[in-house]
Amino acid sequence: MSGLEHAVTLAEALTWARGRLDDRLEAEVLLAHVLGATRSHLYTWPEQQLSETQVEDYRRLIERRAAGEPVAYLTGRQEFWSLELEVDAATLIPRPETEHLVELALQRVAARDTVLDLGTGTGAVALAIAHERPEARVTAVDASAAALAVAHRNAARLKLDLELLEGDWYAPVRERRFHVIVSNPPYIGEAEPELSQGDCRFEPRSALVADGHGLADLRLIAAGAPMHLYPGGWLLVEHGYRQGAAVRELFRRAGFVDVASERDLAGHERVTLGRLPDPGTTP
Repeated sequence: MSGLEHAVTLAEALTWARGRLDDRLEAEVLLAHVLGATRSHLYTWPEQQLSETQVEDYRRLIERRAAGEPVAYLTGRQEFWSLELEVDAATLIPRPETEHLVELALQRVAARDTVLDLGTGTGAVALAIAHERPEARVTAVDASAAALAVAHRNAARLKLDLELLEGDWYAPVRERRFHVIVSNPPYIGEAEPELSQGDCRFEPRSALVADGHGLADLRLIAAGAPMHLYPGGWLLVEHGYRQGAAVRELFRRAGFVDVASERDLAGHERVTLGRLPDPGTTP
């Protein structure tokens, strides 16, 4: 099939799309999105015909994906921690590796603890923690009003209670303290090749790029955390796979103990964590 005709079945549309995309799953996800149906529907009713409008919508989506635009932006949805999140061009697309940050944070969040998520974007990390610790009080901060609006809608749709504040890093929480602080901040340097590859080409640079070889925001977060943590509280941050040693040093300079970097499934140092000393206990 050289092109997508105005009257085609679901099976024929998928055959055409697979000739344009390398990923069969993506072709199915986009067709299901056009139909407002599940992927299983495509195989249950392969002879169903698409309307002219659906044909044109599918054609445009496949062409945009073939040009590299992320599937999450095309569908407006991305799954994270089993939660379906709204995403758009104002937000970073939540990555599976960031679920490791959530796992490590949950190990340190007690039922009624207070948690601060810095640079929340879609709200992915904050919402995952709120979902697993419904009695915890979770506050999420972002400097982007557009991203914060997405987080608001996600929280409302998922019926999860979040305090959402607009501002730069710690500024909106003033002198408040928390039991756990988490962040997946911008950590890619301006000259890094990742910026011209994959989904990064379409994501907001403000959510990706930091000065100082990608360490500027991580440095601010580590330095400011002791003023916003209770004694014995934890700071956990995601960072680039080559930044583990540098981030551990930032944590130690800020006075953290029990500093360590945890590896992702690919074996790369991806999350660094540390505990603020409690004067009443032995570090």
